[in-house]
Amino acid sequence: MKEKIIVSSCLLGYNTKYNGKNNYQEKIELIKEKYAIYPVCPEVLGGLSTPRDPSEIKDGRVLSSKGLDVTANFNKGANFVLELVKKEKIKKAILKESSPSCGKNHIYDGSFSKKLISGQGVTASLLNQLDIEIYNEDELDLLLAN
Repeated sequence: MKEKIIVSSCLLGYNTKYNGKNNYQEKIELIKEKYAIYPVCPEVLGGLSTPRDPSEIKDGRVLSSKGLDVTANFNKGANFVLELVKKEKIKKAILKESSPSCGKNHIYDGSFSKKLISGQGVTASLLNQLDIEIYNEDELDLLLAN
């Protein structure tokens, strides 16, 4: 039986990115051979549409580029992922770096100027509290080596 892992849907090629596109990673095909994949997009699970206005975290709130507070959507999606992880006893995740939901090490600074800062997205932060091993798209080789 393959170990279970959650993966940001956009990395799998699903068009769930804010602009209606994806962030497909070819190495995901190797991950699929080794793991049972559970695709998630916390933003869509939280009730946001695709496409949607880009969002960034500022002062603990998630705001769209038009100033709409979408924090509740991000929290709802993060909690949905959290419940899935608990129910399925999932211990690992591959999340999209820099995303306001999934960023592991970096997120945008909230100014919509493409400036990255150290920080975690809403879902990544929640999963981190459960000691879920989180990888981003640049760390797939680390995951494949395990």
